[in-house]
Amino acid sequence: MGVGSRLKHAWNAFTGQDVETRTMSFGDTVSFGHRPDQTRRSWSNERSIISSIYTRLCVDVAAIDIRHIRLDDDDRYLEDIDSGLNNCLTLEANVDQAARAFRMDIVMTMLDRGVAAIVPVDTTLNPNNTGSFDILTLRVGEVVAWMPRHVKVRLYNEKTGKHEDITLEKSYVAIVENPLYAVMNEPNSTLQRIIRKLNLLDAVDDQSASGKLDLIIQLPYVIKSEARREQAEQRRKDVEFQLSGSKYGIAYTDGTEKITQLNRPAENNLLAQIQYLIDMLYGQLGLTPEVMNGTADEKTMLNYNARTLEPIMTAIVEAMRRTFLTKTARTQKQSIDFFRNIFKLVPVENIADFADKMSRNEILSPNEIRVILGIKPSKDKNADKLQNSNMPQPNPINRPDAQQPELPVPVGTHRLPPHRALPPRPAPSGAGRQPIQRGVSQNGS
Repeated sequence: MGVGSRLKHAWNAFTGQDVETRTMSFGDTVSFGHRPDQTRRSWSNERSIISSIYTRLCVDVAAIDIRHIRLDDDDRYLEDIDSGLNNCLTLEANVDQAARAFRMDIVMTMLDRGVAAIVPVDTTLNPNNTGSFDILTLRVGEVVAWMPRHVKVRLYNEKTGKHEDITLEKSYVAIVENPLYAVMNEPNSTLQRIIRKLNLLDAVDDQSASGKLDLIIQLPYVIKSEARREQAEQRRKDVEFQLSGSKYGIAYTDGTEKITQLNRPAENNLLAQIQYLIDMLYGQLGLTPEVMNGTADEKTMLNYNARTLEPIMTAIVEAMRRTFLTKTARTQKQSIDFFRNIFKLVPVENIADFADKMSRNEILSPNEIRVILGIKPSKDKNADKLQNSNMPQPNPINRPDAQQPELPVPVGTHRLPPHRALPPRPAPSGAGRQPIQRGVSQNGS
């Protein structure tokens, strides 16, 4: 594109609009200071340690890819399918969310509410009339009511910018239940008990830090009459005024008055109970403090992936597979599966040994190893072959399926075509007679 064409067709977001377009209200669409489609956690989980656990699980699960794939006859991965569903799972789920943010939304809703509903919002055909439709956009909703064959889902409507309750058939809504529901979402589960204990501890802390002194002033006279009560009330107000009006909070009293402070630190075992419940929750979820702070070794991470992340991802892909793929699609070897990059756990000092073993045993080609390391593939034709570079490769001429080269014809000779080949030479006379053995006559004497 030339310079003149670039200047003619170039566009800028600020200078390419007139004043009316930049200040228009877009009809009845409302605007927000924050993202209205973002999943909001329960008020009890928003400001506690539970929020950090949810975030850790969401980030780790969202790092695992989900794809719409095709299997071979042995139910092994063959290739990715170019479809709208695969575009939603790998690139863009809707106008507000990329694929990774969409996966985080699924996990956050599932962990916080116990159940997440994955709803195909835009499809090529009406799902109420046929099951052979392609999915264009997906969104995550919250199930607010259950019916025998339908569910009422609270879903964000990108046309109006609001959350709306809609009733949909279960046949085309992927309902994902938290596999750790008994540990996290049951009313008396370990996590819910931690939440209640944390709320009590927060209430105690708020009361201790409220600024109250909790003083008792012992006056040098008996307060029984109305006049004495008024005098005591006036004395209390004087002490309050002195404390609040003083720069350093200092007040004076009479020598006969005695002041007792009540807000001594009360001994309670709330903190010890919370620590005990958190350790129990970590064990039930397969978490460790090392996983949370990022210092876990390889064995700990493998245990965390197997006990915590794998059940969550399996629940998500199974719900999608049974809902979004018809029986015909499954017969055509279509499937939905997740793929985790296990080489992220390989330390840098073991990369060379890993690459050598994978290439030597013909598991990965050099170009596949280069992609894992973040290096662009090589253009060498041998870089895409599964072969052991440490061993001598067989000569392609000696292979049984290889075409044998044509031998050169000596100078001065002529090769006749097949139809002009010479006839076979006749056998010499006596060639068919039986040979006579030396020392034995022909008649046996």
